[in-house]
Amino acid sequence: MLQPYKPGKSPEQIKKEYNVDKVIKLASNENPFGCSPKVESALQNSLQLCATYPDGAATELRKKLSEHLQVKENQLLFGSGLDEVIQTISRVMLCEGDNIVTALETFPQYKHHAIIEGCEVREIPLINGRYDLDTMSKAIDLRTRVVWICNPNNPTGTYVKEEALIRFLRTIPRQTIVVLDEAYYEYVNAKDFPQTIPLLNEFENLLVLRTFSKAYGLAAFRIGYAIGNEQLIEKINIARLPFNTSTFAQAAAIAALEDHPFLDFCVEQNKQGLQQYEECLEELGIEYCPSQTNFIFIRTDDSNAWFEHLIEKGYIVRPFPTGIRITIGTKEQNEGVLSIIRNHVTDQTLVKIGDR
Repeated sequence: MLQPYKPGKSPEQIKKEYNVDKVIKLASNENPFGCSPKVESALQNSLQLCATYPDGAATELRKKLSEHLQVKENQLLFGSGLDEVIQTISRVMLCEGDNIVTALETFPQYKHHAIIEGCEVREIPLINGRYDLDTMSKAIDLRTRVVWICNPNNPTGTYVKEEALIRFLRTIPRQTIVVLDEAYYEYVNAKDFPQTIPLLNEFENLLVLRTFSKAYGLAAFRIGYAIGNEQLIEKINIARLPFNTSTFAQAAAIAALEDHPFLDFCVEQNKQGLQQYEECLEELGIEYCPSQTNFIFIRTDDSNAWFEHLIEKGYIVRPFPTGIRITIGTKEQNEGVLSIIRNHVTDQTLVKIGDR
Protein backbone atom coordinates (compact mmCIF):
# COMPACT_ATOMS: atom_id res chain seq x y z
CA MET A 1 0.00 0.00 0.00
CA LEU A 2 1.34 3.43 -0.92
CA GLN A 3 2.28 5.83 1.84
CA PRO A 4 2.49 9.63 1.60
CA TYR A 5 5.93 11.19 1.68
CA LYS A 6 7.05 11.71 5.25
CA PRO A 7 9.74 14.37 5.67
CA GLY A 8 12.46 13.80 8.23
CA LYS A 9 12.66 15.68 11.50
CA SER A 10 13.79 19.29 11.30
CA PRO A 11 17.07 20.41 12.89
CA GLU A 12 15.06 22.24 15.57
CA GLN A 13 13.19 19.04 16.44
CA ILE A 14 16.48 17.16 16.60
CA LYS A 15 18.01 19.75 18.95
CA LYS A 16 15.16 19.36 21.41
CA GLU A 17 14.81 15.59 21.18
CA TYR A 18 18.51 14.76 21.42
CA ASN A 19 19.62 17.74 23.50
CA VAL A 20 22.32 18.86 21.06
CA ASP A 21 23.37 22.45 20.47
CA LYS A 22 24.12 22.21 16.76
CA VAL A 23 22.64 20.02 14.02
CA ILE A 24 24.20 19.43 10.60
CA LYS A 25 21.84 18.02 7.97
CA LEU A 26 23.61 15.59 5.65
CA ALA A 27 20.57 13.57 4.61
CA SER A 28 19.13 15.18 1.48
CA ASN A 29 22.12 15.66 -0.85
CA GLU A 30 21.87 19.44 -0.70
CA ASN A 31 24.73 21.70 -1.72
CA PRO A 32 26.52 22.77 1.52
CA PHE A 33 27.82 25.91 -0.22
CA GLY A 34 24.37 27.18 -1.16
CA CYS A 35 23.80 28.81 -4.52
CA SER A 36 25.50 31.41 -6.68
CA PRO A 37 25.69 34.92 -5.15
CA LYS A 38 24.17 36.15 -8.41
CA VAL A 39 20.87 34.52 -7.52
CA GLU A 40 20.07 37.09 -4.83
CA SER A 41 20.26 40.05 -7.18
CA ALA A 42 18.22 38.18 -9.79
CA LEU A 43 15.49 37.60 -7.20
CA GLN A 44 15.52 41.24 -6.14
CA ASN A 45 14.90 42.25 -9.75
CA SER A 46 11.97 39.82 -9.94
CA LEU A 47 10.10 41.06 -6.87
CA GLN A 48 8.16 43.61 -8.92
CA LEU A 49 6.54 40.67 -10.76
CA CYS A 50 4.89 39.14 -7.68
CA ALA A 51 1.35 39.96 -8.82
CA THR A 52 1.66 38.45 -12.30
CA TYR A 53 1.68 34.83 -13.39
CA PRO A 54 5.04 33.36 -14.37
CA ASP A 55 6.04 32.81 -17.96
CA GLY A 56 4.46 29.42 -18.62
CA ALA A 57 6.90 28.74 -21.45
CA ALA A 58 9.96 29.72 -19.35
CA THR A 59 11.08 31.60 -22.46
CA GLU A 60 14.33 33.18 -21.25
CA LEU A 61 15.45 30.15 -19.27
CA ARG A 62 14.59 27.89 -22.20
CA LYS A 63 16.76 30.00 -24.50
CA LYS A 64 19.71 30.11 -22.08
CA LEU A 65 19.55 26.40 -21.30
CA SER A 66 19.18 25.33 -24.93
CA GLU A 67 22.32 27.31 -25.75
CA HIS A 68 24.13 25.80 -22.77
CA LEU A 69 23.18 22.24 -23.72
CA GLN A 70 23.31 22.82 -27.49
CA VAL A 71 19.82 21.47 -28.06
CA LYS A 72 16.70 22.98 -29.66
CA GLU A 73 14.42 25.00 -27.42
CA ASN A 74 11.50 22.65 -28.05
CA GLN A 75 13.56 19.72 -26.79
CA LEU A 76 13.17 21.01 -23.21
CA LEU A 77 10.40 20.52 -20.66
CA PHE A 78 10.55 22.21 -17.25
CA GLY A 79 9.03 21.06 -14.00
CA SER A 80 8.74 21.95 -10.36
CA GLY A 81 11.77 19.83 -9.53
CA LEU A 82 12.38 16.41 -11.06
CA ASP A 83 9.67 15.00 -8.81
CA GLU A 84 7.05 16.77 -10.92
CA VAL A 85 8.79 15.85 -14.17
CA ILE A 86 8.71 12.17 -13.14
CA GLN A 87 5.04 12.51 -12.22
CA THR A 88 4.22 14.15 -15.56
CA ILE A 89 6.05 11.48 -17.58
CA SER A 90 4.23 8.76 -15.64
CA ARG A 91 0.85 10.40 -16.15
CA VAL A 92 1.34 10.63 -19.93
CA MET A 93 3.06 7.34 -20.63
CA LEU A 94 1.44 4.85 -18.24
CA CYS A 95 -1.96 3.17 -18.21
CA GLU A 96 -3.42 0.43 -16.05
CA GLY A 97 -1.99 -2.93 -17.10
CA ASP A 98 1.31 -1.48 -18.34
CA ASN A 99 4.60 -2.04 -16.55
CA ILE A 100 7.83 -0.21 -15.83
CA VAL A 101 11.30 -1.66 -15.36
CA THR A 102 13.78 -0.15 -12.94
CA ALA A 103 16.20 -1.12 -10.18
CA LEU A 104 15.28 -2.38 -6.72
CA GLU A 105 17.50 0.09 -4.86
CA THR A 106 16.99 3.39 -6.60
CA PHE A 107 14.99 6.63 -6.44
CA PRO A 108 11.54 5.56 -5.14
CA GLN A 109 9.39 8.02 -7.09
CA TYR A 110 9.61 5.92 -10.28
CA LYS A 111 7.80 3.10 -8.49
CA HIS A 112 5.49 5.41 -6.57
CA HIS A 113 3.96 7.04 -9.65
CA ALA A 114 3.75 3.78 -11.60
CA ILE A 115 1.62 2.30 -8.82
CA ILE A 116 -0.60 5.38 -8.81
CA GLU A 117 -1.19 4.82 -12.55
CA GLY A 118 -2.10 1.16 -11.94
CA CYS A 119 1.09 -0.30 -13.41
CA GLU A 120 3.17 -3.33 -12.56
CA VAL A 121 6.63 -2.46 -11.25
CA ARG A 122 9.47 -4.78 -12.23
CA GLU A 123 12.41 -4.08 -9.92
CA ILE A 124 15.76 -5.65 -10.76
CA PRO A 125 18.26 -6.01 -7.87
CA LEU A 126 21.53 -4.12 -8.13
CA ILE A 127 24.79 -5.99 -8.51
CA ASN A 128 27.44 -4.59 -6.16
CA GLY A 129 25.43 -1.39 -5.96
CA ARG A 130 25.15 -1.05 -9.75
CA TYR A 131 22.31 -1.38 -12.26
CA ASP A 132 22.01 -4.82 -13.85
CA LEU A 133 21.17 -3.76 -17.40
CA ASP A 134 21.28 -7.28 -18.85
CA THR A 135 18.57 -8.54 -16.50
CA MET A 136 16.57 -5.34 -16.96
CA SER A 137 16.61 -5.86 -20.72
CA LYS A 138 15.22 -9.38 -20.31
CA ALA A 139 12.40 -8.05 -18.09
CA ILE A 140 11.05 -5.79 -20.86
CA ASP A 141 8.01 -6.97 -22.81
CA LEU A 142 5.31 -5.48 -25.06
CA ARG A 143 3.59 -3.81 -22.06
CA THR A 144 6.74 -2.10 -20.80
CA ARG A 145 6.16 1.61 -21.29
CA VAL A 146 9.04 3.17 -19.34
CA VAL A 147 12.48 2.03 -18.19
CA TRP A 148 13.91 4.20 -15.42
CA ILE A 149 17.66 4.45 -14.91
CA CYS A 150 19.06 6.74 -12.24
CA ASN A 151 22.58 7.58 -13.40
CA PRO A 152 24.47 8.12 -11.15
CA ASN A 153 22.24 6.08 -8.91
CA ASN A 154 20.57 7.36 -5.76
CA PRO A 155 21.28 6.04 -3.10
CA THR A 156 24.46 4.17 -4.08
CA GLY A 157 26.24 6.85 -6.15
CA THR A 158 27.39 4.30 -8.74
CA TYR A 159 26.96 4.77 -12.47
CA VAL A 160 26.26 3.01 -15.76
CA LYS A 161 29.17 3.29 -18.18
CA GLU A 162 28.72 4.70 -21.67
CA GLU A 163 29.47 1.50 -23.57
CA ALA A 164 27.05 -0.53 -21.43
CA LEU A 165 24.32 2.07 -21.78
CA ILE A 166 24.54 2.28 -25.58
CA ARG A 167 24.51 -1.51 -25.83
CA PHE A 168 21.40 -1.55 -23.61
CA LEU A 169 19.60 1.17 -25.57
CA ARG A 170 20.02 -0.80 -28.77
CA THR A 171 18.01 -3.66 -27.24
CA ILE A 172 15.02 -1.51 -26.30
CA PRO A 173 11.91 -1.51 -28.52
CA ARG A 174 10.95 1.92 -29.86
CA GLN A 175 7.59 1.93 -28.08
CA THR A 176 9.40 1.78 -24.71
CA ILE A 177 10.72 5.06 -23.29
CA VAL A 178 14.07 4.99 -21.51
CA VAL A 179 14.43 7.76 -18.92
CA LEU A 180 17.93 8.58 -17.67
CA ASP A 181 17.70 10.52 -14.41
CA GLU A 182 20.93 12.52 -14.26
CA ALA A 183 20.18 14.67 -11.22
CA TYR A 184 23.84 14.50 -10.15
CA TYR A 185 25.34 14.95 -13.61
CA GLU A 186 27.40 18.04 -12.74
CA TYR A 187 29.29 16.17 -10.01
CA VAL A 188 30.44 13.32 -12.26
CA ASN A 189 34.19 12.93 -12.84
CA ALA A 190 34.31 9.50 -14.50
CA LYS A 191 35.67 9.68 -18.05
CA ASP A 192 33.49 6.77 -19.21
CA PHE A 193 30.26 8.31 -17.95
CA PRO A 194 27.82 8.52 -20.89
CA GLN A 195 27.34 11.82 -22.66
CA THR A 196 23.66 11.33 -23.25
CA ILE A 197 22.52 14.46 -25.08
CA PRO A 198 24.27 13.44 -28.35
CA LEU A 199 22.50 10.07 -28.01
CA LEU A 200 19.13 11.80 -28.44
CA ASN A 201 19.83 11.98 -32.18
CA GLU A 202 20.08 8.19 -32.41
CA PHE A 203 17.47 7.15 -29.85
CA GLU A 204 14.12 8.93 -30.24
CA ASN A 205 12.72 7.03 -27.24
CA LEU A 206 15.33 8.47 -24.85
CA LEU A 207 14.67 11.14 -22.21
CA VAL A 208 17.35 12.78 -20.05
CA LEU A 209 16.44 14.44 -16.74
CA ARG A 210 18.55 17.05 -14.94
CA THR A 211 17.96 19.53 -12.15
CA PHE A 212 19.05 22.80 -10.56
CA SER A 213 18.49 21.37 -7.07
CA LYS A 214 21.86 19.70 -6.49
CA ALA A 215 25.11 21.20 -7.78
CA TYR A 216 23.45 24.55 -8.54
CA GLY A 217 22.11 24.74 -4.98
CA LEU A 218 18.53 25.71 -5.86
CA ALA A 219 16.60 22.92 -4.12
CA ALA A 220 14.22 25.39 -2.43
CA PHE A 221 13.09 26.76 -5.80
CA ARG A 222 12.06 23.38 -7.24
CA ILE A 223 13.12 23.48 -10.86
CA GLY A 224 14.22 20.55 -13.00
CA TYR A 225 13.93 19.64 -16.65
CA ALA A 226 13.74 16.92 -19.28
CA ILE A 227 15.59 16.84 -22.61
CA GLY A 228 14.38 14.69 -25.48
CA ASN A 229 13.08 14.31 -29.00
CA GLU A 230 10.79 17.22 -29.95
CA GLN A 231 7.75 14.99 -30.60
CA LEU A 232 8.20 13.13 -27.31
CA ILE A 233 8.61 16.36 -25.33
CA GLU A 234 5.48 17.77 -26.98
CA LYS A 235 3.51 14.67 -25.99
CA ILE A 236 4.61 14.90 -22.36
CA ASN A 237 4.00 18.64 -22.29
CA ILE A 238 0.26 17.96 -22.62
CA ALA A 239 0.11 16.97 -18.93
CA ARG A 240 2.30 19.80 -17.64
CA LEU A 241 0.52 22.39 -15.53
CA PRO A 242 0.47 25.82 -17.26
CA PHE A 243 2.44 27.77 -14.61
CA ASN A 244 4.38 24.97 -12.93
CA THR A 245 7.68 26.84 -12.50
CA SER A 246 7.64 30.16 -10.66
CA THR A 247 9.02 33.48 -11.84
CA PHE A 248 11.59 33.30 -9.06
CA ALA A 249 12.67 29.76 -9.88
CA GLN A 250 13.23 30.72 -13.50
CA ALA A 251 15.22 33.83 -12.55
CA ALA A 252 17.31 31.88 -10.03
CA ALA A 253 18.05 29.14 -12.56
CA ILE A 254 19.20 31.65 -15.19
CA ALA A 255 21.52 33.36 -12.72
CA ALA A 256 22.92 30.05 -11.48
CA LEU A 257 23.43 28.76 -15.00
CA GLU A 258 25.52 31.81 -15.90
CA ASP A 259 27.86 31.57 -12.88
CA HIS A 260 30.32 28.98 -14.12
CA PRO A 261 33.05 29.73 -11.52
CA PHE A 262 30.67 29.06 -8.62
CA LEU A 263 29.59 25.72 -10.10
CA ASP A 264 33.22 24.76 -10.69
CA PHE A 265 34.01 25.65 -7.07
CA CYS A 266 31.20 23.45 -5.75
CA VAL A 267 32.21 20.51 -7.93
CA GLU A 268 35.86 20.77 -6.86
CA GLN A 269 34.97 21.02 -3.16
CA ASN A 270 32.74 17.99 -3.51
CA LYS A 271 35.55 16.04 -5.19
CA GLN A 272 37.85 16.85 -2.30
CA GLY A 273 35.13 15.87 0.19
CA LEU A 274 34.63 12.51 -1.46
CA GLN A 275 38.38 11.97 -1.27
CA GLN A 276 38.24 12.69 2.48
CA TYR A 277 35.68 9.93 2.94
CA GLU A 278 37.35 7.46 0.61
CA GLU A 279 40.76 7.80 2.25
CA CYS A 280 39.30 7.38 5.74
CA LEU A 281 37.06 4.45 4.82
CA GLU A 282 39.92 2.72 3.00
CA GLU A 283 42.14 3.17 6.03
CA LEU A 284 39.48 1.68 8.31
CA GLY A 285 38.67 -1.16 5.94
CA ILE A 286 35.07 -0.04 5.60
CA GLU A 287 33.31 -1.04 2.41
CA TYR A 288 31.44 1.66 0.50
CA CYS A 289 30.05 2.28 -2.96
CA PRO A 290 32.40 4.42 -5.07
CA SER A 291 30.45 7.58 -5.78
CA GLN A 292 30.07 9.98 -8.70
CA THR A 293 27.69 12.20 -6.74
CA ASN A 294 27.63 14.52 -3.73
CA PHE A 295 26.99 11.68 -1.30
CA ILE A 296 28.56 8.40 -0.27
CA PHE A 297 26.84 5.12 0.62
CA ILE A 298 28.28 2.91 3.35
CA ARG A 299 26.90 -0.63 3.57
CA THR A 300 25.96 -1.82 7.04
CA ASP A 301 23.63 -4.41 8.57
CA ASP A 302 22.62 -1.96 11.27
CA SER A 303 21.83 1.30 9.48
CA ASN A 304 19.25 2.45 12.03
CA ALA A 305 21.76 2.11 14.86
CA TRP A 306 24.27 4.16 12.87
CA PHE A 307 21.61 6.74 12.10
CA GLU A 308 20.79 7.09 15.80
CA HIS A 309 24.44 7.22 16.78
CA LEU A 310 25.24 10.01 14.32
CA ILE A 311 22.10 11.97 15.10
CA GLU A 312 22.95 11.90 18.80
CA LYS A 313 26.16 13.68 17.82
CA GLY A 314 24.24 16.27 15.80
CA TYR A 315 24.58 14.82 12.27
CA ILE A 316 21.49 13.83 10.29
CA VAL A 317 22.17 11.15 7.65
CA ARG A 318 19.81 8.91 5.68
CA PRO A 319 19.37 5.24 6.67
CA PHE A 320 18.42 2.55 4.14
CA PRO A 321 17.83 -1.18 4.67
CA THR A 322 21.35 -1.98 3.47
CA GLY A 323 23.35 1.05 4.56
CA ILE A 324 23.58 4.75 5.27
CA ARG A 325 23.81 7.59 2.78
CA ILE A 326 25.83 10.63 3.83
CA THR A 327 25.80 13.91 1.92
CA ILE A 328 29.24 15.33 1.26
CA GLY A 329 29.46 18.54 3.30
CA THR A 330 32.13 21.13 3.91
CA LYS A 331 35.60 19.98 4.92
CA GLU A 332 34.79 20.62 8.58
CA GLN A 333 31.46 18.79 8.40
CA ASN A 334 33.09 15.80 6.73
CA GLU A 335 35.80 15.71 9.38
CA GLY A 336 33.12 15.74 12.09
CA VAL A 337 31.33 12.69 10.67
CA LEU A 338 34.56 10.81 9.97
CA SER A 339 35.77 11.44 13.51
CA ILE A 340 32.64 9.73 14.84
CA ILE A 341 33.08 6.84 12.42
CA ARG A 342 36.73 6.43 13.41
CA ASN A 343 35.87 6.31 17.08
CA HIS A 344 32.93 3.97 16.94
CA VAL A 345 32.93 1.76 13.87
CA THR A 346 33.44 -2.00 14.34
CA ASP A 347 34.08 -4.68 11.75
CA GLN A 348 30.89 -6.47 12.82
CA THR A 349 28.63 -3.64 11.64
CA LEU A 350 29.82 -3.59 8.05
CA VAL A 351 28.99 -5.66 4.98
CA LYS A 352 31.25 -6.01 1.95
CA ILE A 353 29.65 -5.15 -1.39
CA GLY A 354 32.25 -6.65 -3.70
CA ASP A 355 35.20 -5.27 -5.63
CA ARG A 356 35.36 -1.54 -5.99
